[in-house]
Amino acid sequence: MLQRIMPKNSSKIVCILFVFFCAVSAHSGGLYLNEYGTPVMGNAGAGSVAEASDASTSFHNPAGMTLLGQRQFMLSLGLGYSDVSFDTDSSRVGGGDGGNAGGWIPILGTFYAQPIKEDLWFGFSTFTLSGAALDYGSGWVGRNQCDEVTILTVTAMPTLAYRVNDWLSVGAGPAIWYGSLDLKVGPVGNTNGEIEIDGDDVAYGYSVSTMIELSKSTRVGVFYLSETSFEFDGDLKTKGGPVGGLEFGSDTDLDLAQLIRGSVYHRLNDKWAVVGSLGWEDWSTMDNVNISTERGSRALSKNWKDTYHYAAGLHYNLSDKWLLRTGISYDTSPVDSDDRTADMPIDRQIRYAVGADYQWTESLTVGGSFVYADYGSAKIDAPGFSGDYNRNDLYFLGLHANWIF
Repeated sequence: MLQRIMPKNSSKIVCILFVFFCAVSAHSGGLYLNEYGTPVMGNAGAGSVAEASDASTSFHNPAGMTLLGQRQFMLSLGLGYSDVSFDTDSSRVGGGDGGNAGGWIPILGTFYAQPIKEDLWFGFSTFTLSGAALDYGSGWVGRNQCDEVTILTVTAMPTLAYRVNDWLSVGAGPAIWYGSLDLKVGPVGNTNGEIEIDGDDVAYGYSVSTMIELSKSTRVGVFYLSETSFEFDGDLKTKGGPVGGLEFGSDTDLDLAQLIRGSVYHRLNDKWAVVGSLGWEDWSTMDNVNISTERGSRALSKNWKDTYHYAAGLHYNLSDKWLLRTGISYDTSPVDSDDRTADMPIDRQIRYAVGADYQWTESLTVGGSFVYADYGSAKIDAPGFSGDYNRNDLYFLGLHANWIF
């Protein structure tokens, strides 16, 4: 058992490893983020599985590649910024509110689609979302859960699509995930010192999708992403205080939720189109997390629950060259206040988005999107403190360029 590692500080070790798990899931899963810098970001993700109008469909719905007609490549990039400020209601451990714990998050993605033959397409997508997601600083009230988290993930998805007949296409492919983490956790109680954790892993999953063309103006897409299992291998080090200078390895078994997302695209006329999405994510799979070290193992209770996604948006063709977008989305909360932790202050999510695409030439389209995401008050009722977030917002600015060859 973990208690054998440090008999007088076993609760600290359990807390540290628990935070390690939470920080990774906040980035790689925990209501999978929708911001990749692709055009559908301007619709808050609404219609992403049914739009199939550029190279990013190789990621959003590989089956949709059969609608593209020609080989295409997209480059997306951008920045995200989180504004996260905690407001303490009560505390038995002392400390401040931590100030603005947010930070900058760079966005980068590439998406490619090309025909192998008339009814068979190949696609390849890579994307990353990285940065110092949260930094409360030392001495704040929730330091036993998290001081600072820096995360990097890179995902690669090769895919194939096949047109079965004139109204149905199917797609599938593996998903290859790489993740790394650096985490700092403050001391328990009034002891001094700091704990640092780093680790990384490669994990695998797969996707399956369909595209149904009901008419020339209406299509429906369905996308499934499998559950993905990580085993993060890293080191835990202690610095300062009475337990400083320790180092040992740790592994965390983490299952990211499977998900299903369906979308519809319907063109009303030459100017207007409506888009929408519904989704389900199986976050109840994270009811318990198994953590092991060189000295033993322990299962930690997380008590997450399934989440549901709803989104709606509009397209407006301002001219032959300009397409304007807007949308709103809503995601239910994966966790209650007595199980929520400061390293992942996620509540229900509401996104508001606008975007525009401009056809620069016959072979090049450029555009951009802006998203404001409200992550709710995210109330925390922890054993040592309680409170909620008076600011819990994310802002995303994405740019993209799509080439037709």
